[in-house]
Amino acid sequence: MDTNYRVAYNKFWQDIKKREPVEITSTRAVSYNVDTKQFIVMFFNQEYIVDSNQETVYRKADGHSLDIMDAIIILNYLAYAQPLVESEPRWVSIKEIPGGMIFYSAFLKTAISPLIKAFGHQAKLLGTLAASLGGQPANMGDSSVMFQAFPEIPVCVVIWEGDEEVKANATILFDPSIEPMLHSESIIGLGISLANRLNKRASS
Repeated sequence: MDTNYRVAYNKFWQDIKKREPVEITSTRAVSYNVDTKQFIVMFFNQEYIVDSNQETVYRKADGHSLDIMDAIIILNYLAYAQPLVESEPRWVSIKEIPGGMIFYSAFLKTAISPLIKAFGHQAKLLGTLAASLGGQPANMGDSSVMFQAFPEIPVCVVIWEGDEEVKANATILFDPSIEPMLHSESIIGLGISLANRLNKRASS
């Protein structure tokens, strides 16, 4: 495990353990088993077990361990659990998220560019592959899908098809309410995670 990831992983576990589980379950759409000390979290349409005894995060269906970045995102989601502030639903790009510009070039390379490569000339494929992640059609670009990363956190992928005259393009959009729910690096990681999931399905 990379040292920086290990530090973040351990810190979020410490933050979670300092809190009463009811503080988290009252402000997040998660459940908690007192006997096993496990949270159950929905993440991209699948249930994951967050085990406080073993300090592990794995898929409920088959016990598959999450990669470290996804595990950190889930831990961050639990550790930052606070009552949500109501706001008007809208979409913003990563550039409009506080701290997002710092990571934009890396985000473009690791998330946006692979989406353009996978779907830029077959935009309708996005909607076909999105169903397995619980995606729902949106109304932007040539093809767009909204995903619930977590029950309270929507993420939208938009594709514009290219041709001989116009370059293909893509973006990943967030609701600005995500800002107090995840650290900026976790928001970046969330977009990359979604892009990776879609690209993997496109290449299989």
